[in-house]
Amino acid sequence: MSTSTPDRLSGVTAPATGPAAGKPAKAPVDPSAVTISGLVLDPSYGPNTIAGGPPESLKHIDRDLGNNAQPGQFPYTRGLFPQGYRTRLWTMRQFAGFGSADDTNKRFKYLLAQAKSSTAANTGLSTAFDLPTLMGRDSDDPLCVGEVGKCGVAIDTIEDMHRLYADIPVGEVTVSQTINGPAAVIWAMYLAHAMQRGISWSTLGGTLQNDILKEFHSQNEFIYPPEASVKLVVDTIEFQSRHVPKWNSVSISGYHIREAGSTATQELAFTLRDGMEYVEACMERGLAIDDFAPRLSFFFNSHNEFFEELCKLRAARRIWARVMRDRYGAKNERSWFMKTHVQTAGCSLTEQQPLNNIVRVAYQAMAAVLGGCQSLHTDSMDETLGLPTEQAVTVALRTQQILAHETGVTRVVDPLGGSWFIEQLTDTMEREALNFIHEIDQMGAYADWNPSRAKAEANAEPLANHPAYQSRRTFGKSVVSGINKGYFRRKIAEASYRFSEECEAGDRIIVGVNAYADSTEERPIDILKISEQVETEQCERLAAFKKRRDASQVAKALDNIRDVSQGRPPRHMLGVLKLGPGPSLHATNVMPALVEGALCNCTLGEMVQAMADVYARYSGGPEW
Repeated sequence: MSTSTPDRLSGVTAPATGPAAGKPAKAPVDPSAVTISGLVLDPSYGPNTIAGGPPESLKHIDRDLGNNAQPGQFPYTRGLFPQGYRTRLWTMRQFAGFGSADDTNKRFKYLLAQAKSSTAANTGLSTAFDLPTLMGRDSDDPLCVGEVGKCGVAIDTIEDMHRLYADIPVGEVTVSQTINGPAAVIWAMYLAHAMQRGISWSTLGGTLQNDILKEFHSQNEFIYPPEASVKLVVDTIEFQSRHVPKWNSVSISGYHIREAGSTATQELAFTLRDGMEYVEACMERGLAIDDFAPRLSFFFNSHNEFFEELCKLRAARRIWARVMRDRYGAKNERSWFMKTHVQTAGCSLTEQQPLNNIVRVAYQAMAAVLGGCQSLHTDSMDETLGLPTEQAVTVALRTQQILAHETGVTRVVDPLGGSWFIEQLTDTMEREALNFIHEIDQMGAYADWNPSRAKAEANAEPLANHPAYQSRRTFGKSVVSGINKGYFRRKIAEASYRFSEECEAGDRIIVGVNAYADSTEERPIDILKISEQVETEQCERLAAFKKRRDASQVAKALDNIRDVSQGRPPRHMLGVLKLGPGPSLHATNVMPALVEGALCNCTLGEMVQAMADVYARYSGGPEW
């Protein structure tokens, strides 16, 4: 693009009503609205922007298009905000974590430095934890030998947390933490870290993944039985709504469901139904829906089927808005918003011809952006071979920056909205997802459920009358029931098997794998390797930490965690945490005891085990 573009644009204006796409610009306008050719674009387009009005056929292609359903209007099919990315780009949130806390801290600082030149100025951090941490075990646990620091960062203590975020302005940069089974404990450590740095919880922005239900469906990083696990998620949601107002307490995740082999529609349905399960559990505890729902967030996969992926996000926003308003009675518009992070599909990357992965990721990222995501992670080209190198991470981030600043996709909200194909595909995905949700609903015990009416309306028109949208005032723990029956694992396994068969038969082409494969094209790339010394040094730090702490305070803090987990008042007054004014927490909410545990120098593994003494450990249910 010529450096003289701003001068060329001076002295041109657009009519006050906004031009139709493709009309020459005629006066000073916001450069973000102007194409390379100098054409001024409206923030969005619909039937009402067509000169002379829309043709009759266009009026009926989607019930949600028209004057009352532009971007920023219920049910948000076309996007949450009228101006879309013109006013704020998506957050470029790259996943990072390996080795020690010091190693990952350096990578965080590198990523922040790489983003400084971006006019978005809103890059966030996303923390990957190693397998021992994800399973709630300390690095010196005999079960963890050989795994410390290998697939993420090792965090055992509050001192590790201090080192992980050292010199990172956590009150200004949003921080995502990808952890589930021990999510409450890791978050308690993070809150304790902020306290000891003198940073108010009211300034902390970020997201705790904390979606334990999808672990039972796909990823298997659970610790406690399903019912106790959901209780801990509710504890964190309640605590956030009272004391950490800018934090997203759970990121309801379809990403892992898709990586396990589900279809896009199953990913959509299972993710939203998991979210509904959390909503129902919170309402059962007595939480007002509009007190916690605005801080629920989502996490989806962006795979290779371009149009299906962007329509999935359009359908997801529409379904969630209707469910929250009509099924659960939310009044706050923010409770209807489905805010989502997207990550490109790791399962689509290939070990063969790894440079091809750069192209795959670019198309997947564009689908996510055209679908209206709020934040995005682009996978690195070498992730099938190991943890990404610095060079690969940089290419992945540059992919987002090129998409944001060179392609023009940020100029118009939902630019594909109104296409017969896009609207039909969005409707189809909505219907199929609602039918899955309806099937899952029937696994629960709803006192106000009318099976005959629900069956009759499952194929009702319009879709707004679908039984999945029916009002609910009693709740049946349908997802937990489905887990216990092996429903989700069975559906995912069947879909995964079908896809694998199609690839094996050559019915689906994977470039460089089952077609266009050529060993002479292979180019070696660097692979990041984690030294065995990382584990030795981490265990040495942990041993020194345990030696110098106050053992009696640790024992008292762990007693309190067990007490609250059992529904009893804590037996010890430790005096290390004073919560501010506001509504009191439920008597069994374990979050205050966990924050005190972190402040008293309990380790991750000790706090997880204290709760396991009450809840027990879960070894897994039926495969199907």
